[in-house]
Amino acid sequence: MAGQSKAETTAPPERGPSRLPFISATTTTFKSEGPVGRLRALRGRIRYTLNRPLTPYYLILGSMALLVVLGLVMVFSSSNITAIRQGLPGLFYFRKQLVAVLLGSLLMVAAARVPVAVHRVLAYPVMLGAMAAMVLVAIPGIGMEVNGNQNWLNFGFFQVQPSEFAKLALVLWGADLLARKEKAGTLNQWKHLLIPLVPGVLLLLLLIMIGGDMGTSMILVGMVFALLWMVGAPLRLFVATLGIAVVACTALIITVPHRLDRLACIGTTKPVPGHDCFQALHGLYAFGLGGPFGSGLGAGFEKWGQLPEAHTDFIFAATGEELGLVGTLSVIGLFAALGYAGIRVAIGTKDAFVRYAAGAATTWIMAQAMINLGSALGLLPIAGVPLPLFSYGGSAMLSAMCALGMLLCFARSMPGAKAALAARSSKSRFRTGLRRVLPRRRTTARPAGRPPRRER
Repeated sequence: MAGQSKAETTAPPERGPSRLPFISATTTTFKSEGPVGRLRALRGRIRYTLNRPLTPYYLILGSMALLVVLGLVMVFSSSNITAIRQGLPGLFYFRKQLVAVLLGSLLMVAAARVPVAVHRVLAYPVMLGAMAAMVLVAIPGIGMEVNGNQNWLNFGFFQVQPSEFAKLALVLWGADLLARKEKAGTLNQWKHLLIPLVPGVLLLLLLIMIGGDMGTSMILVGMVFALLWMVGAPLRLFVATLGIAVVACTALIITVPHRLDRLACIGTTKPVPGHDCFQALHGLYAFGLGGPFGSGLGAGFEKWGQLPEAHTDFIFAATGEELGLVGTLSVIGLFAALGYAGIRVAIGTKDAFVRYAAGAATTWIMAQAMINLGSALGLLPIAGVPLPLFSYGGSAMLSAMCALGMLLCFARSMPGAKAALAARSSKSRFRTGLRRVLPRRRTTARPAGRPPRRER
């Protein structure tokens, strides 16, 4: 009995058949069986990846690079027929876009590498320079008219659209202005909230509307609303400002006949009597011809003269025809990733200037993309704005890449991002490979057994 009781007390406890799922804090994986466990593992890994400090930085850099490369491919495919019909070389528009991408890449790298304080210093010079350029555009004989809008400066070998740089000027100037007022504690008063922000924006809108560019004006208004929302403006101020904007927009549409025609083409699927919806209809035809996977790169039919501006305003329709639904969803997904990363930068910083500038720049890119996509899909009137980073246009490419370079700078300055970048650069494979290939530095230390020489 004594031995039996001793054996019973020393026997190991029995293990149950059920096992708890293993949760790792580093990889966030669930080692359990079944589809539910796999879904939890996938959700945990995605959440862990998105919460890393360098995720916004790499999302901005990756989505921007993919959009630029895919845009170059589509500009090459959709512009060669237009160039040949105009008596130009087939690669004319592609080469100009490639030059703009190279120059924009240099500006993007410079904007990403400089400190945040440099962007604040450039706020007023960029604002004054954009205003001066738009004043030159309004002078007869200096400004150049393209497609009914006089908003270009012709320097012979290249053309510049100053209204594109007005967006970048508003981002820097508006963010610096509101950051200074927040530091002074005057944003709780509506006078300091609106002045001089609203008068400065109205002056920009006046200079832009002199050239007839209503699409850019709509984007600037959206950026102002984003700045006021981030500041925390009261609801009655939003309602009053929105009412004034709607009245002004209605007046501008009614007074110009071709804008009424574009408004009547929203949602149309067949010719409308009395309205020219040729471009909107053929944009929809291009999407229909593409199908799920497209007709093939370079095999589009609408670019042979049926779809006007296939390489600029309606490049998304040309993409839908040649790359199909898969290609268009890929473009939308890249813009969604870019918008998510910009929002992460805006809400993840403690610097007021970075928060306002990142929010305004993200609003600019996303609003312009939605207006262009909505126009191509027939959901919005044709506004004549290019698809950022994708459509043909040197000025739009330069300004957008400057803004995204600024966002990269802000993403690098986020808490935890600097330390993560420094650690990753010190452990990079390139440097490790160099250390293995390059000979080690020879030391001139004497052997330990030999005593040092004494000086007399």
